[in-house]
Amino acid sequence: MMRRRLLTLAIGLGLVGATAVAAPAQAADVVSAPLTFSTANALQVATFWLADGGANLRSATPYAPQTEVHGERTSTDVVPPGKPGLVSPVPPEAEGELPQTSGKVFFVGADGQPHWCSGIAVQSNFRNLVATAAHCVYDMEGAPATVDKWAFVPGYFEGTIPSGLYVGKQAFVHYDFTQYRDHDRDFAFVNVYAGVVPSSSGALTTNGRLVDIVGGQGLAFNQTNTPAVDVFGYPAGPHPDGTRPYTGETLERSTGQTFAMRLASPLADQLIGVDSSFTGEGSLGSSWLRSYSDDHRLGYLNGITTGVTDTDGDGRYDTGISPYFDSGLHTVFRAAGSYATGRII
Repeated sequence: MMRRRLLTLAIGLGLVGATAVAAPAQAADVVSAPLTFSTANALQVATFWLADGGANLRSATPYAPQTEVHGERTSTDVVPPGKPGLVSPVPPEAEGELPQTSGKVFFVGADGQPHWCSGIAVQSNFRNLVATAAHCVYDMEGAPATVDKWAFVPGYFEGTIPSGLYVGKQAFVHYDFTQYRDHDRDFAFVNVYAGVVPSSSGALTTNGRLVDIVGGQGLAFNQTNTPAVDVFGYPAGPHPDGTRPYTGETLERSTGQTFAMRLASPLADQLIGVDSSFTGEGSLGSSWLRSYSDDHRLGYLNGITTGVTDTDGDGRYDTGISPYFDSGLHTVFRAAGSYATGRII
């Protein structure tokens, strides 16, 4: 796998350099790295996933670097560190079309094998943004480096690509994740090229910008705990008792109450939990939508699953874990939202 050097960006300070050699001047610093280096490289990535009728998509397995965490609910409510904020969701441009924003993130891991996580399309200036877990963008086993051949398939269903495939161009994460492996900052935003679809002749053609095609969820940050959120993702692995309620081939939904969490392993204390029966494998990157509308299939992204836990010890996962969406996350989102991409073809 090609291992890429990280570029550290200090928001408001400009480009710092190719590597980070000291602690950032601001806690909200952003780390950005390319996932592809040219349109020709991006076309190779699209061909890798779509060749032979999408054989590599179908053979990919759920990514599971560390899905099970250990922690407990806290008795205190989340206290927002800043002014609450919202970014409004948008529907797709085609009249009569309902959003298909949730999908699978595909990539080749450090083991050289194809894997997938869950992800979701989010509204931004250039309508090209995908949100997922940072672990689904960076290999953190050794020195931090981006995974290979990253792409997003919205609306994925049993091997089909109903709205095209979108190759990742640039990734944005929080400095604390890459430097300290901070579980409180396990989130990522990825800019993708315009989508591609196979034509009847087998050649690839351009589909359009991601959010224009499938719509984009909004974003909520610095919020108090909401009574409930809707979690969307592709869980696939078993519960600790061996039961396997999910296949990972279809989008699943779980609705539950949210609450503050603290983890003992890995150590983290700025997290939120949700009552959810999702298993760990495949659900990394699942989106938590606040104020979700069944009629419009739109809401506000307010969490991303980065782990699951069994809090009552009955052998079944009952809680999903997410970083708390604060001003630091919004800073990463704004940096990613200002990045334009373009077409592969």
